[in-house]
Amino acid sequence: MRTVFVDVDTQFDFLFPAGALYVPGAERLLPAIARLNRFAAAHDVPLISTTDAHLENDPEFQSWPPHGIAGTAGQHKPPATLLVRRATLSMQLAAPIELADQIIVEKRALDVFTNPNFRALLDRLAADRYVVYGVATDYCVRCALFGLLGTGKAVTLVTDAIAAVNSGDGAATLREFVAQGGMPATSTALTEAL
Repeated sequence: MRTVFVDVDTQFDFLFPAGALYVPGAERLLPAIARLNRFAAAHDVPLISTTDAHLENDPEFQSWPPHGIAGTAGQHKPPATLLVRRATLSMQLAAPIELADQIIVEKRALDVFTNPNFRALLDRLAADRYVVYGVATDYCVRCALFGLLGTGKAVTLVTDAIAAVNSGDGAATLREFVAQGGMPATSTALTEAL
């Protein structure tokens, strides 16, 4: 079974209290996320890392404070979440897909599927199962979960490597995910099973 890890929006603006759109408690996830990313590299598991890469006047800023603006400190991922061999998949239509240990997929909306090159990347990786973690459970993680479930592949959510903006909405996302066939797992159980 080919597994692909999906690390959703683990960027400074979301993970830390000084970030532009801090997810409460997200900084506590950093050790688990770093372990999962390193596990992927050590076991030849492809890693997709989504990142907001907004323009300064993106329409999303009508609903949310400016965050994840391309090139700013807040848009970057913490070093502990980065692998040495990485490539970036831009929003440019028909951008070349370079495979590496970590593929950073840029997006300008909540849903990673809005990157016009994302589906081609999924096709190229040919996963049987996706393992998802990151922030925020009730927004970008939710979009990734249900988009990936829509591919017909198995999807696992790492429950000790996620955080929600609103805990009630995060719990509702988890319930809906399980009701649609998704599998929750802890990072320890997941890595021991692989």
